[in-house]
Amino acid sequence: MNEKYNVYLVSDSTGETLDRIFLSLKSQFTNFEYEKKEFAFVRTEQQIDKIIKECSELQNSIILYTIVETKLAKYMSNVSEKNNVPCFGILGNLILSFSKLLNQKAIHKPSAQHVLDDDYYKRIEAIQFTMAHDDGKKLDDISSSDIVLLGVSRTSKTPTSIYLANRGYKTVNIPLVMDQNIPEDLKSQNNKTCTIGLIADPERLADIRRNRVAIMRENRIKEYTSLESIKDEVNQSKQLFKKHNWPIIDVTRKSVEETAASILKIFEIQKNK
Repeated sequence: MNEKYNVYLVSDSTGETLDRIFLSLKSQFTNFEYEKKEFAFVRTEQQIDKIIKECSELQNSIILYTIVETKLAKYMSNVSEKNNVPCFGILGNLILSFSKLLNQKAIHKPSAQHVLDDDYYKRIEAIQFTMAHDDGKKLDDISSSDIVLLGVSRTSKTPTSIYLANRGYKTVNIPLVMDQNIPEDLKSQNNKTCTIGLIADPERLADIRRNRVAIMRENRIKEYTSLESIKDEVNQSKQLFKKHNWPIIDVTRKSVEETAASILKIFEIQKNK
């Protein structure tokens, strides 16, 4: 039986950055059993003392931290070492290396990434635009979008769109269903909007749809979950995408983040043509 670890994520800000780093880290270890505790807005030595005390009273404690204020980060390192608690600073060496490379002193300001600058407002605008254009709604101003996603039901269009919006990209997603018309602007050879088709393995789609039938109307359930019908839908969508030379991404074994990365790669290629 594997040992269970107590992982403490300590941040002087919201902890969002640290949590994402930990998710990436733990994905590399298949037999890693842990219990996670998160501490946000840790900005005093007293807060650190309390966390270290709790860690030292438990077996197999590990601390990961993002503290940008140099004195406090050093205090965290020293106190954890005194108490024999493994402790890893995520940003310290990186900030120092960048400082040397840029020949510029870091400001060491907590939450500096959350400043209300132009990028922040761009993301907010993109999120509002994307939510207003979700699932084929409001297609009259599609030319204002950065990215358009098309695909049959359950090909991760909405979560991928929201993820892209959080990155600052105005995204429209259009479901390929019988009564959904595709705007003529998209079909035009003069279309400059990055338009991408999403597909998935029909058997995988059938499994996902069967888990959704509880909220579907009874008379659509059979057609909606029929493997043969889904195969036809996917084949027709492929034909449509090829007809208009829209790039195709198979999302079957991709996370939303991986799908978005592929989309942004295509977006950059088309942008630089």
